[in-house]
Amino acid sequence: MIGLIWGQARDAAGRPVIGAGGDIPWHVPEDFAHFKRTTSGHPVVMGRLTWESLPRRPLPGRTNIVVSSRGPFGVPDAGDSVVATASLSEALGLAAEAPGGDEIWVIGGSQVYNAALPVADVLEVSEINTEVEGDVYAPEIGPEWAVASATDWTTSSSGLRFRHLRYTRPD
Repeated sequence: MIGLIWGQARDAAGRPVIGAGGDIPWHVPEDFAHFKRTTSGHPVVMGRLTWESLPRRPLPGRTNIVVSSRGPFGVPDAGDSVVATASLSEALGLAAEAPGGDEIWVIGGSQVYNAALPVADVLEVSEINTEVEGDVYAPEIGPEWAVASATDWTTSSSGLRFRHLRYTRPD
């Protein structure tokens, strides 16, 4: 299974923002916990900019696979928990062989999401009910996707309302 996971809020034009200036422009601790629960024990695939934006690297309890067209870059010596690749297809192949590789999570950014969308089985999307300015956007979820499950809107400890949506491709 290949899944894409992201949180998004909308900008004034209604576009799905996932980032601003190398950061996430909202704070919802419960969504970070959901991300950790969902991805722990499984490989995560990300682009170089997403890797560089992580406050703590590598993400623990997961093989971190970083896709970069620039070739090798400053990956810390973290043993087998961090791998750098030049292509998404190579990253997905390595992820399938990693511990927990029966479930692979693509965690950003925008270019990697768009490249992985055609081969994804699941989209795990957290909607944050706030308007933000941003410079990185979620991929468009087309008509080939359907909501398989959705939580009710909940108010975060930070005061923002959010919900989780899981999309799958109907048979």
